[in-house]
Amino acid sequence: MQIILLEKVVNVGNLGDVVKVKDGYARNFLIPQKMARRATQAAVAEFEVKRAELEKAAAEKLSASQAQGDKLGGMTITVAQKAGVDGRLFGSVTNFDIAEALTKQGFAVEKSQVRLPTGPLKTTGEHPVAVALHTDVVVEITIAVVGEAA
Repeated sequence: MQIILLEKVVNVGNLGDVVKVKDGYARNFLIPQKMARRATQAAVAEFEVKRAELEKAAAEKLSASQAQGDKLGGMTITVAQKAGVDGRLFGSVTNFDIAEALTKQGFAVEKSQVRLPTGPLKTTGEHPVAVALHTDVVVEITIAVVGEAA
């Protein structure tokens, strides 16, 4: 399906690109998330009229993400979880737990923005975690997992 992108999408294209993607990806994800529209003649003409407005909104979103990334970069967040004597957790620390801890600190972060390279954290100690605030803004934070008595 031919679509026109209304914002930058990782591994697909930039704002304004007319690209061909699989029908299901467009129908089920990109179009409902308002990231794209079908690339009809009318839609392309309408996009060209709104291009400057959309580019300005994208630039504002990027600068806001960069500002938040500057505050968040290098930060250490402590998460308490029940653990055994050997340092292994009963359960794990997931991206939801990390997003919740960041939200309590005053940063608006969704769980889909937290990237755990090796999956959920299952041991106590410090772990590096990437937070993707924008497609172009990825900051590294440290999660300190501390054990509480079971």
